[in-house]
Amino acid sequence: MARDAEDVIYRGRRRWNGNHGKVWWDGLLLFEISKFEAKVTAQREDVIIGNSVDSKITGLKGEGSFAIKSVVNRNINAYLEEWKNGHDPRANLVGLLEDPDAVDGQNERCSIDNVWFNELTLMTFEKGNVVSKEFPFGFTPEDAVFIEVVE
Repeated sequence: MARDAEDVIYRGRRRWNGNHGKVWWDGLLLFEISKFEAKVTAQREDVIIGNSVDSKITGLKGEGSFAIKSVVNRNINAYLEEWKNGHDPRANLVGLLEDPDAVDGQNERCSIDNVWFNELTLMTFEKGNVVSKEFPFGFTPEDAVFIEVVE
């Protein structure tokens, strides 16, 4: 007997696991990615209606960060040189969340364009630890789009 979608029992193995996530920076796959986050925050203004405080969205702010276990300084030097020359370079990031145990092999992929970096970690290390660098960034929410979504 066929089961309706409402009757499907999900097991723990169907939960997303970030171990197979990938990120591309300007088309180049980042190796050793350890964390990726991109979010949009609504900027709001209070609106008073009677005695109630409501709110109105007045803008959207995109921000995020990613961390890599450092193997190379691929784009960092180029961005540093652009900054030193008074330029504000922009990038494209594509994040892919995939998990071999996902239902029907579904993935989630988001492309974020017009990405600017807020800081560049030129060098960091600590004895006895693997080198990791974090890259905080901003973006315009209108330039973010899901390429693949989980149905």
